[in-house]
Amino acid sequence: MKHRRTHRIAAITLNAGSGAQVTHHLYPSRTPVLALDFGALSVLVTTSAGDRVTASDVEFARQLAREADQFARAVERSFHASTGKRGMAA
Repeated sequence: MKHRRTHRIAAITLNAGSGAQVTHHLYPSRTPVLALDFGALSVLVTTSAGDRVTASDVEFARQLAREADQFARAVERSFHASTGKRGMAA
C-alpha cells in the first residue's frame, strides 16, 4: 500500500469491549465482506468493486491481516503484563 498523501481530518475510535465481534462473509455472487461489529455499529470492509478483486484489494487484505496479527500480539502482551498470566486469554 502507498503511504497516505493527504492529512487525516478525522479519526473514529471503536472500543472492542464485551460483545465486539469480527466475522467474514462469503457470497456466491459478490466478493467477500469483513464485518467489524460493535453493538449497534457495524463497519463493513469490502473490495474496491463488489464483483471483482484487484491486485490492490489483495495487497490491502494482506496488509490488514499482518496489522491485525501484530495488534493481537500486542494486546496479548499487554494482557499478560498486566495480569501476570501466561498463555492465551480466554
